[in-house]
Amino acid sequence: MTSAKGALPIASSDAMTARPRLVLASASPRRRELLTQVGITPDKVVAAKIDEQPRRKELPRSYALRVARAKAEEVAERETDALVLAADTVVAVGRRILPQAKDKAEVRACLTMLSGRRHMVFTALAAMTNGQLRTRIVATRVAFKALSEDEVAAYVASGEGEGKAGGYAIQGRAGAFVRLISGSYTNVVGLPLYETAALLKSFGYA
Repeated sequence: MTSAKGALPIASSDAMTARPRLVLASASPRRRELLTQVGITPDKVVAAKIDEQPRRKELPRSYALRVARAKAEEVAERETDALVLAADTVVAVGRRILPQAKDKAEVRACLTMLSGRRHMVFTALAAMTNGQLRTRIVATRVAFKALSEDEVAAYVASGEGEGKAGGYAIQGRAGAFVRLISGSYTNVVGLPLYETAALLKSFGYA
């Protein structure tokens, strides 16, 4: 589109609304659902191929940032023309990083540790395009009530905690265990939406 003779060209609406192609470096369906909740649909989902094993004496916050950054960098090497968004969520009791529970035994162990205590949930965000990397980290404090053996057994049997950081899903049955939460709820689910939207916007993704 052009302006009247002698005036500067007027940008087309397509150019004004252009945004980078977004690749989500995560296979987590929860993260995709959260993005959809705020009207963001990734153009592609690519699971990162990295070693996520915590290093000896690594602190939870440092671990989350390192892993999120590694995910973004690894996927960005394959998706060179895109804006890559990666995240890593860690549940921690003090300096101890709880596992992403792989079976019922680990879910039980996590719930036993979390029962009647406060813990922290950290989600690190990393966005990368054209060699430019930006990171954010969000922390939320969560307190569980004291859980009875029956409550633990029922939750373990439900299978809901398997595959979840810290062995529980706050958006599911475990929501009944939470007596206090200070900070972002969506952070505990797996992706802090306010900070994610702001990070993407800083790269021109409206």
